[in-house]
Amino acid sequence: MSVVYYVMDGNDILISTMAERGKAKAVRRSPKVSLCVLDEKWPPTYLQVYCDAVVETDDNLVVDVMMRIGAVMAGEPIPEKARPLVAEGAKREKRVVLRLKPYATFETPPRHLEAAKDLDDPEKLKNLTHWASSTVPWDA
Repeated sequence: MSVVYYVMDGNDILISTMAERGKAKAVRRSPKVSLCVLDEKWPPTYLQVYCDAVVETDDNLVVDVMMRIGAVMAGEPIPEKARPLVAEGAKREKRVVLRLKPYATFETPPRHLEAAKDLDDPEKLKNLTHWASSTVPWDA
């Protein structure tokens, strides 16, 4: 498992990686993959997404995804004038796009203590329940 940025294309999840990286090789071996999406807030929660994946090599798509992911990382759009530089980097690094088509998710609701003193608060204790996690269809 590794940390990646991603962008959406309709219901598909797009990830930029190098063709020789383990992620692309794994997809070529077996198209069944999972993606763990972490919540950015505390307490940490996650959503595991089960997908069918393919490796796409279309140069325009590769550059488009890199531009979009760059914008996510930078917090603002990447100027169009940077496209040739991004394309050059994509070619040099032999970049590909992993297209993930989700079909199911798995979730575990958070039930955490935020501080030891929470154990003294009856209202907070009511929220410290646990139950079995579940798989949910992607389109549920």
